[in-house]
This record gives sequence, structure tokens and C-alpha cells, in this order.
Amino acid sequence: MSIELFGLEDIPIVDGNSDISQIIKEAIEKQGCGLNHGDIVLIAETLISKAEENFIVLNDLNPSDLAIELAKKADKDPKLVEAILNESNEVVRVGPKFIITETKQGFVCANAGIDESNVGDGLATPMPKNADKSAREIREFLEDEFDEEIAVIITDTQGRAFRFGAIGTAIGCSGISPIWKRVGEKDLYGRELETTEIATCDELASAASLIMGQADEGLPVVIIRGFDSFDILRNTDSNIKPVLMPREADVFRK
Repeated sequence: MSIELFGLEDIPIVDGNSDISQIIKEAIEKQGCGLNHGDIVLIAETLISKAEENFIVLNDLNPSDLAIELAKKADKDPKLVEAILNESNEVVRVGPKFIITETKQGFVCANAGIDESNVGDGLATPMPKNADKSAREIREFLEDEFDEEIAVIITDTQGRAFRFGAIGTAIGCSGISPIWKRVGEKDLYGRELETTEIATCDELASAASLIMGQADEGLPVVIIRGFDSFDILRNTDSNIKPVLMPREADVFRK
């Protein structure tokens, strides 16, 4: 098995209301790569938020007493901390240079997923309001335009518990199940798998992150081609919720 990954090279800088579906279509046509059955289009969340004009103007925020207190603990700008609180259901942990929260979308991550990179001065981009909806709309448009069954995954860069370094993570998906449940299959020795579930969308997001980069690469859209398990995981009603661990199962927050 082999897969191919390539970035779309003609995605313009987006700083306001834009039709991402149309932009991606035109970039695919200009690059001449087309879309094939089973292709997976991975899109950086910052591009989605910027296109949907989902900006935070930090200077417009008036930090609360709690934001000022947490800013001192985390050594952060109180206005940024106020933005983090506004995008969160719960503050989970505070430490030097980080604030771990549960976002309004249900993700537990640093700084509520707010990004100050690749955006204008004084601005920040929160997570897309509904990444699953954005992924579905883009997938349906591209499927109609290219007459192929594909999947779309919205990605973010997040850290992980007990490990240094950030990786690409899926925060929205459409056309593919985010979890591959392999319970009941056999291993190489014939033993039946009892608990194995693979976070396939996260694995694909991490692979795409190698192409997207984190600095000035300018490749916010990556296509993965040749993923053999696409048809097994094909699901037009999918969303990212199956990867989110409910609080009652989260042994680290009990």
C-alpha cells in the first residue's frame, strides 16, 4: 500500500469573506491534479475561520478579573486570555505559557484552539464555529463539480498529553468516519481484536500537517490520494463527535 500527499499551490491569502469551495476547485484545476474517487481534502482550520470572517479583535476585549488572574499565572496577554475564556466551556488546567480548556465545540486543548499565527496584527482566529458543517458543504460542492466521491477533513495543530510537540488533528470531517472500529478482526496470530479503535481522521490530519507546515509554507490545503480504506470508512453522515471523550470517561479530569 502507498499513498500520495500533495499541497495545492494556488490558494490565495484569505483575510475575509471568501468562497473556500470555489477557491479549492480553481486551485485543483490550475494544478491539473483533478479529484479521484477516495481522495481526501484536508484544510487548515485557520483558512476556514478567516474565510468565514471568524476573527477576534483582541483590542476590543475588556479583560475580566478572572482573565487578569489567569494571565498572570500563564504569563499571557490578558486580552488573549479573555478571548480564551469566551471560547471555552471550562478551564481545565493553567500552567506556564498554557491554559488548557474545553472549547465550546467540546475539544480539550491549549488556549481554546485560538490561533494568532497567519493572521493580521491584533487579530486572532478561534476554531471554526462548526467545522463539520464547513467540511460537509465543501465536500458536497467538490463532489458535484468533479463527480467523484471524496472526503473533507478540517485540521488543527494541537499538543498531546504527556508528550512534547504538536501534531495535526482533525476537528471536523465529512464523507469519512473519524474512527475505524476494528473490534472483531484478527491480528497476525489469529487473535480477535477486542478494543482496537483507530482515530483515522487524526492520522490523516497528522500526515497532511507534514505538507502544510506551521510557518510560511503557504499550503493550507492538502490532498491525500490512494488511501485504500476509504470505501470501508465512507460515511456521508459523519462528524467529529465520535473522537471526543465524554467527561465521565476522562480519567484525567475526574
